[in-house]
Amino acid sequence: MTLTTPHTAAGPGTPAPAGSAGSRKPAVAVPVGSLKLPVAEAAGATKLPAAPAAEAAAVAEAAQAAVADAAVRPIADLGDGVADASPVPLPLGTAFPAALAAVYRGQLARARVARVPLLFVAAFQSLGIMILLRGIVDVGDDSAAASVVAGSTVLVVAFVALNLLAQRFGALRAAGALDYYLTLPISGAAVVLGTAASYATFAVPGTIVTVFVGSVLYGLPMAGLWLLLPVTVLAGASLAGIGAAIGLLAPKPELATVAGQLGMSVVLFLGVIPADRLPGIGRLARDLLPSSYAVDALAQAFAPSVDWVGVSADLGVCAAVAVAALLVAAHALRRVTRS
Repeated sequence: MTLTTPHTAAGPGTPAPAGSAGSRKPAVAVPVGSLKLPVAEAAGATKLPAAPAAEAAAVAEAAQAAVADAAVRPIADLGDGVADASPVPLPLGTAFPAALAAVYRGQLARARVARVPLLFVAAFQSLGIMILLRGIVDVGDDSAAASVVAGSTVLVVAFVALNLLAQRFGALRAAGALDYYLTLPISGAAVVLGTAASYATFAVPGTIVTVFVGSVLYGLPMAGLWLLLPVTVLAGASLAGIGAAIGLLAPKPELATVAGQLGMSVVLFLGVIPADRLPGIGRLARDLLPSSYAVDALAQAFAPSVDWVGVSADLGVCAAVAVAALLVAAHALRRVTRS
């Protein structure tokens, strides 16, 4: 292969006049092999031989190993004065009391927005029922009067713990808000019990007002009203577990609302009416209702002599139902968040 280079008649450094065809000479062929590149003539220039395939593979493997080592090496190994960025293992779980307190404070702050309706509605309906039944119950029938006052007081707990809590968990499930608790290192029982305790807090003023007004309205003694504390706690825990389970297991929030209201109505009728005045099927249903044991225990506070064995048995049933209901609600919470 050859290259052609033009030659002009003009001397070195003198450009040929434009348009003078006669001053041009034929092109001279120059062999390509005779051309020398400046790079090749540079002093000390050497050729680098091509790396074999095995060596290239070894280099690539070494590079990947270096990248992997840099990715997992703590920052503290990079030099002095750099903070250690070693991964810290997360705790397996938060202690139950701390988790319960955290959930309780969070739910209580949210429920405080509706504290006025909760306090008003929960106590108003129970006061209305006692006033309505005052004209029906015989004046000298202290047993029936005690059942009315005790049943109306437990109704306040049922309205908050059973009805409102079922609606609350039903709404949380429908909105997908329960997934938030799945990311926290806390147990499902802490979530259920903390939420229930936050709502039950607003039932305490209503129960106190109801039991004192009922005692005055029906002329009942107040010496044993300290039983209101364990009755409210255990009845609230048992009904709250049932309400949470209803809200978590109901396929739709509307069904949870209806079920909670029906449950509150059952607590009302089977709690206010004395057991000896119910038909056979009514007494059987009353024995299956955990709130009826709370009513019987609180009714003993108005008796001339308290049957402590009966009160202890009634409170023990409430405690057992509370534990079982909260375990069912916690299992339902885990099932709902994982589905």
